[in-house]
Amino acid sequence: MDEVEIVDYDPRWPLLFDEEARRLRAVLDPSLIVGLEHFGSTAIPGLSAKTIIDILIAVRSLAAAQEPFVEVLRELDYVYWADNPKKNRMFFVKGMPPFGSKRSHHIHVTEPHGEMWQRLTFRDYLRAHPQEAQTYERLKRRLAVEHQTDREAYTDAKSAYVESVMRKALK
Repeated sequence: MDEVEIVDYDPRWPLLFDEEARRLRAVLDPSLIVGLEHFGSTAIPGLSAKTIIDILIAVRSLAAAQEPFVEVLRELDYVYWADNPKKNRMFFVKGMPPFGSKRSHHIHVTEPHGEMWQRLTFRDYLRAHPQEAQTYERLKRRLAVEHQTDREAYTDAKSAYVESVMRKALK
């Protein structure tokens, strides 16, 4: 079962991102990469989160990156979600059977004009507005209880709030 569990902020999360980013930069073709960022809740100091390090990689072309990324990331124990219905991104998970029993990292690959890359605005807004981050944390904790065994419902239930913060951030 893939439960939604929110834990208190862990100051090691940025270090875990840095370690994984070094591994990724060592094996991925730098000519394909436009940016590599820590995003999601573990990238916001003080914010409680699921214990998954989210990594966002912008590439010049998804089509050009797909084959080499799938092969190289498999060697780093990432599982590629080939059936992702969202064709404007690639998604990889580390910590899925047979490589582990608990997710530890997600990699989202998109092009720099893609919706996922624009989500950095959300991260940056919460970093700059701690009270907004606290509001988000309260929502996440409540939704984690309501949707403890349904990760997709948990994510969907946050979407209206995320969109409202994105609108504030883009003003």
